[in-house]
Amino acid sequence: MTKENPRKDWMGTLAKAPAEALAALWQQAGLAPDFQWLRRPEIGAVMVQGRTGATGAPFCLGEMTVTRASVRLASGEVGHAVVQGRDRAKAEQAALADALLQSDAAETVKRDIIAPLAAGWAKTKTERAAKAAATKVDFFTMVRGED
Repeated sequence: MTKENPRKDWMGTLAKAPAEALAALWQQAGLAPDFQWLRRPEIGAVMVQGRTGATGAPFCLGEMTVTRASVRLASGEVGHAVVQGRDRAKAEQAALADALLQSDAAETVKRDIIAPLAAGWAKTKTERAAKAAATKVDFFTMVRGED
């Protein structure tokens, strides 16, 4: 995680996590905080922008379905989440994790939920990169000596 904005890192990890993995880790951690809803999980759509070559001018790529939720723990911490898809349970767990990461339970959540999810994401990225590298074709130009 970066020191500049650790919340950005953990929110990215939670958003990219497979719902099944987050649910399994949540269950294993045995976390059941008292909370109240600020915003129950609701499904909507957002416009996704892209950039050609990751540096070009932005363009509208299309819409994506998302689910968002907000909670307040009994101790006062507020957590928010926006996750891809229509999974209300994942949005709830991500919002609760966000709130807990701002509380005294932060180290437990980092150890039991965030670290395994981040490791899984790193492994997935490595596997995808290796698969893409296997299909790479190197083109080169030979000088034939003709003008």
